[in-house]
Amino acid sequence: MRHDAALRLLAAWHATGRAATLADHLERHGPSPVAAVLTAHGSAALVEAAETAGLTGRGGAGFPTARKLRAVAERRGRAVVVVNAMESEPASGKDRFLLTVAPHLVLDGAVLAAAAIGADTVHVCLPRDRSTRHEQLDAAVEERRRARVDPVRLRLHTLPHAYVSSESTSLVRWLNGGPARPEGGPPRPHERGVDRRPTLVHNVETLAHLALVARYGSDWFRQAGTPDEPGTTLVTVSGAVAAPGVREVALGTPLTTVLDRAGGPTEPLDAVLLGGFAGTWLPEAHLHTPLARRDLAPLGAAPGAGVLIALPRSACGLTETARMLAYLAAHSAHQCGPCRLGLPAVAGDFTALAAGRADADLLSRLHRRTGLLPDRGACRHPDGAARLAASALRAFSDDVGRHLADGACPEARQPPRIPVPSAEPPQTWR
Repeated sequence: MRHDAALRLLAAWHATGRAATLADHLERHGPSPVAAVLTAHGSAALVEAAETAGLTGRGGAGFPTARKLRAVAERRGRAVVVVNAMESEPASGKDRFLLTVAPHLVLDGAVLAAAAIGADTVHVCLPRDRSTRHEQLDAAVEERRRARVDPVRLRLHTLPHAYVSSESTSLVRWLNGGPARPEGGPPRPHERGVDRRPTLVHNVETLAHLALVARYGSDWFRQAGTPDEPGTTLVTVSGAVAAPGVREVALGTPLTTVLDRAGGPTEPLDAVLLGGFAGTWLPEAHLHTPLARRDLAPLGAAPGAGVLIALPRSACGLTETARMLAYLAAHSAHQCGPCRLGLPAVAGDFTALAAGRADADLLSRLHRRTGLLPDRGACRHPDGAARLAASALRAFSDDVGRHLADGACPEARQPPRIPVPSAEPPQTWR
């Protein structure tokens, strides 16, 4: 791996300590190359640059950005761009932070993507309960309108902030007048999305990277990260670390180094949760694993939503997992069997296990139920919950045995260490 400590997305923030205005942004990066991208050659060149750079989505799935751009550009009809700024993962703050300190980098990327696929409108989807974020981004959009820098229309929307409302089909469904719940079947957004038009949905961080690739090129982008997984990524580090917050690191950076960038552990660690509430628990022994899909895959893990939570030995991993599963069960869309029945059952069993109230069949039942959840839902929400539960049973296997034999451990009676929102269903989907 090439170790490159240079900051990219957060470079201006670290240099000045304040959010970048449009004037700040243009002084640092120069004007957007959108005029060149609007030509037939320029649009193809941007897609090619994204492909050569190896840029992948930073919202969780890691899908190649160029493939998504091409899939929409090849469809007939005027396209639409949707910026996914919902960040419904409770443990993540990277997109919120990026939009706060570098809004014009994100908006540049969205406008460039629109130019590349022939879109005339960019819809930015924000959580309804974060009014400050909407006001800040609205001010940035107004700056751009006055400066006349964008050839497309930018529209801001505020949506219900449920966990599954950040799924791409949820955004499209809401923009079309429906509830912010996932759509299970075809057509997919790139085929027929907002107003029945081909629709590109991209995460905030992905678009900011695209804006930099458009300006500085694919070779520059590949100077950080690994040959297989180039570039930098934002990680929200929390838990038992001295300086929790958002850090920008090169892909391939060992997890222990990421923790050190957040001040290092404040006490001995038992495990880390990678990827968020739909992520994977990794025991402390795996902390030297690089933050890269290729290295994490054998462990059943992935960078996911760019979340790294350090769990100390003084906490009970089973109790923390039970609280997260209860939240995930409450925030499902309740549109399919795995969400209506399977996920609440797994959450209930895990709560019993954490509390030391397990019956003789609980462990075998948990293994069976977590194995039945993936690939059966209307969206990937049950898959993420199953991944979290299954990884907890592996990572905290010794604790599982003690909870089954002797009841809840002393750590289970300690105050929670990971903030988890209330396990109450969303009040509205519209």
